[in-house]
Amino acid sequence: MEALDEIILLERFESRINAGEKIEPKDWMPERYRKQLIRMISQHAHSEVVGMLPEGNWITRAPSLRRKISLLAKVQDEAGHGMYLYSAAETLDVDRRELIEQLLSGQAKYSHIFNYPTLNWADIGVIGWFVDGAAIVNQTMLAKCSYGPYSRANLRICKEENFHKRQGYEIVATMAAGTTEQREMVQDAVNRWWWPSLMMFGPSDNESPNSAELLRWKVKLHSNDELRQRFVDLTVPQSQAVNITLPDPELRYDKKTQHWNFGKINWEEFWNVVKGNGPCNRERLAARQKADDDGAWVREAAVAYTMKRRMNR
Repeated sequence: MEALDEIILLERFESRINAGEKIEPKDWMPERYRKQLIRMISQHAHSEVVGMLPEGNWITRAPSLRRKISLLAKVQDEAGHGMYLYSAAETLDVDRRELIEQLLSGQAKYSHIFNYPTLNWADIGVIGWFVDGAAIVNQTMLAKCSYGPYSRANLRICKEENFHKRQGYEIVATMAAGTTEQREMVQDAVNRWWWPSLMMFGPSDNESPNSAELLRWKVKLHSNDELRQRFVDLTVPQSQAVNITLPDPELRYDKKTQHWNFGKINWEEFWNVVKGNGPCNRERLAARQKADDDGAWVREAAVAYTMKRRMNR
């Protein structure tokens, strides 16, 4: 009888999703749907928080007050995005502290892109253009996903990510029109960040262990390869507009498909970074661990204050 009830509930659940309805925290959902969401949302939250590190390192070294203010605002936004997403994950009956401990222990993953170093100011521009540009392509889809809290969090995140991309592209355009040295710096940054940015959408569809299920339940509305293609199609004309060369000799426009064909991605590099062997993996986790340790007294004080207030009611 319980198995039959489970089948009926699942049919109703999938019928609602197929009708375009949002699933809310108190609604019935399959345990697998809940676990997939926790994995996906927490990974997204971890990526936003760890993503502050490559750029935060350049706040004190920004070339002007204007650049410093805009970069500071961007890094602050990323922290806010992490908080929105941790809050969305908590609606699925998981504790935020548990998620953070999974990150610090290495059990939980975050986007591999943040394990690459920022060598100079041009990297900050290219990160805004490529990394935030790729994030917008992905998050625009997630803003329409089937789970209400995650969908609404991404609506706000997308608005701020658009500012981040414009900021980065403006830095790139300025340097590309500058001195020979500036142009060489930005071209070098493009060469280093292009392929890792394409990897941000995850493995190809036939190698992704979660895509089919996520597409079925409309947590994702497009496949990894579809999103990657959209990013390439958007970015190639932008590179042409500032006379920057993308480092792919196989890049060709296909008039029949109206898409830009691109070369093979080095997935061995991707999985190596995901497994913890990237240039900055250890550095990033060490920085997050230090921040967590340094903030312990704040968390303890907040808990003590809350308990005192409850006792005095």
